[in-house]
Amino acid sequence: MRTWHEIRGFPLAIRLLLVNQLGVNTGFYLLIPYLAVHLSEDLGLSAAVVGIVLGVRNLSQQGLFLIGGSASDRLGARGVIIAGCALRTVGFGLFALGDGLTVLLAASVLSGLAGALFNPAIRAYLAQEAGERKAEAFALFNVFATTGALIGPLLGSALLMVDFRASALTAAGIFAVLTIAQAVVLPARQVTPSANSVLGDWREVIGNRGFVAFAIAMVGMFTMENQLYLLLPDGARRATGWDGAAGIVFLVGTLTNLWLQLRITRALKSRGTRTRWIGAGLMLMGLAFIPPMTVAGAGTAHGGVGNTVLGALPVLAGALLLYLGAMIAQPFVMELIPRFGRPELTGTYFGLFYVVSGIAAAVGNTVVGWSMDAGERAGAQWLPWACCLAFGLASAASVAWLHRRRVLPAHVAPVPVPV
Repeated sequence: MRTWHEIRGFPLAIRLLLVNQLGVNTGFYLLIPYLAVHLSEDLGLSAAVVGIVLGVRNLSQQGLFLIGGSASDRLGARGVIIAGCALRTVGFGLFALGDGLTVLLAASVLSGLAGALFNPAIRAYLAQEAGERKAEAFALFNVFATTGALIGPLLGSALLMVDFRASALTAAGIFAVLTIAQAVVLPARQVTPSANSVLGDWREVIGNRGFVAFAIAMVGMFTMENQLYLLLPDGARRATGWDGAAGIVFLVGTLTNLWLQLRITRALKSRGTRTRWIGAGLMLMGLAFIPPMTVAGAGTAHGGVGNTVLGALPVLAGALLLYLGAMIAQPFVMELIPRFGRPELTGTYFGLFYVVSGIAAAVGNTVVGWSMDAGERAGAQWLPWACCLAFGLASAASVAWLHRRRVLPAHVAPVPVPV
């Protein structure tokens, strides 16, 4: 009930952006996880062509976040959010209607560009609209995003029983509804004209050494978060011998997020510095990989439901700790980013931050994937879990070092949170 009370306490614009993120993640995850199978099995494309289509989509998004952030600062976040959702409506619609390579590539570019536009713009709008309640706003944002990431695959699995086109059209329909809702309800905000050129703004942000150092320190966070879709589901399947075990990982995380995210953020906001909690969250995320590491290579559980549950417990414990660490760190990371520079460049700061995160996710997943293969060959199944532990501890140590060097923005004194 407290979560819903908190939601009602925010302006209509923020409430719409929360629902928007639920819809964005639902639409994305009901389609994208099944796209590779559709391209290879339904359309009969080669693995190389499938890789090109998926790579173009990812590159169009990750490589253009900075452009989306700058557009948000110069044109206004509202228009960029609407344009991004409209583009994704068209892109996902093309996946449903087109089978040719040209159409598929166009769909990939449009859907990727859409994400590059609305991701930094939504966060910039949220940061500007929330004022001093940024941490709570981003905590709720995380709740809605996590819920959408659970609903999406479940809905996508059901729609695939019809066919892939039903999934694509449903995803496009969700983004069409979001586009209309934002155009009707989301208030426009006055944009402060920039005295610099776009390149000048980029030089200012990239030249902010404290911000760049902080973004690099967060590489471990994004790498570890991505293991919710790679290493932890694989560990759950290996431990139980049941493909559905991966879904339990997401369910446990989503329920925990719904129950605890806002409570954690409100409790920590009034105690200690933000950077302290960011470091603590990162450390907990790293330690989350210890329980699964202790049973890695032990083999699949046999002998009934009881043994299957026992086999899954270390992986589920790791997933729970990973979610808790992210719940501690993420809202304060999002709150801290706008403090690095001028309010007029909030979108650009978020854009560059997500460029770094995209590179981090790609490199980190490559390292973890390599360690999974190497560990399998050498009989050292603990290796990928140890790699993720190292990522977490390194990120936590980096944030602590930046804090000691006073590189991070000055902390605002804790404000008691009314109960």
